[in-house]
Amino acid sequence: MNKVVRIMTSESAVNPLVAIVLGLLFGALVMLAGGYNPIAAYSSLFSRILGSPYDIGESIRAITPLILTGLSVAFAFRTGLFNIGAEGQFVMGMTGATFIGVKIHSLPWIIHAPLAVIVGALVGGLWGAIAGYLKAKRGVNEVITTIMLNWISLFLSNYIVNTFLLEPKQQRSYMIQDSASLSIGWLSDAMNHARLHWGTLIAILAAVVFYLILWKTKQGYELRAVGHNIDAAKYAGMNVNKNIIKAMFISGVFAGLAGVFEVLGVFHYQVVAAASPGYGFDGIAVSLLGANNPIGVVLGATLFGGLSYGSAGMSFGADVPPEIIRIVIGSVIFFVATQGIVKWVLLPFYGKRKKERAS
Repeated sequence: MNKVVRIMTSESAVNPLVAIVLGLLFGALVMLAGGYNPIAAYSSLFSRILGSPYDIGESIRAITPLILTGLSVAFAFRTGLFNIGAEGQFVMGMTGATFIGVKIHSLPWIIHAPLAVIVGALVGGLWGAIAGYLKAKRGVNEVITTIMLNWISLFLSNYIVNTFLLEPKQQRSYMIQDSASLSIGWLSDAMNHARLHWGTLIAILAAVVFYLILWKTKQGYELRAVGHNIDAAKYAGMNVNKNIIKAMFISGVFAGLAGVFEVLGVFHYQVVAAASPGYGFDGIAVSLLGANNPIGVVLGATLFGGLSYGSAGMSFGADVPPEIIRIVIGSVIFFVATQGIVKWVLLPFYGKRKKERAS
């Protein structure tokens, strides 16, 4: 058995690629069963993602919030917590940034934009810390509290926009001040007005920060220790309750940043929403795809975001209905997430190649 495990792990770089291919093949079978042309559909998919500078820019724009919400969920998982509330933290981060972006006037960009980013990130972090506090001090399961806080954040953000930020006769806030915008004008112009912004760079830096915090600091060691074994962490003299709150706060900061950049970099206003955007829930899938690893999260977000953005091409270019498109996306995610199936499919190939090397 150990021999099999060694063979499979030595080929771990191949497994995700094969999983994607298997997912696309399964999706093709579903489309054939529905009477649609998978070749035309996939051609439209990739054309939508890479067909023009605008599409490339918009694909990057769609990937950016998924990196941050994926990091949010992954950070909590790494510390033994289940943060199902990245959606609510996303919304609260967005609201905090909108408030600063709309209400603060006469500040230079170098102060106003960073201030909006910091406030939005802190609001998202504090929203996550509520669930951390309830778990640490009252023993309330964080899954329940984060789910409930998702709904509270939606209604609270709508109340704040309606009461303090609403533009008359509109169902959205006033536009943020130009001094708070994080759009990259020259790059957007070069890519046919794709909505590119500085948040993409910060999302990549956030993945680096994720790694440095958890694996290169004493605090990160404590957070991971609490996640692995609370009793052992207590015995070692670690403050378990403080670390739980801190982990949920940092997790909330990542999700809050995702909301911040959607306001400051993409839309420049916040709507009175009937439902939450969904990026936080997608972040759960991205985190699982990336195996809760920061590099894996970036790659998982690229896959998920690319498929989500490109799916519109399948609908318009090949007349594939949205329901089948979601099945295709879901099948790719399924095969990527269930690595055991992929390894079983590849095992005969690995065994054959090992024999060839031995001979």
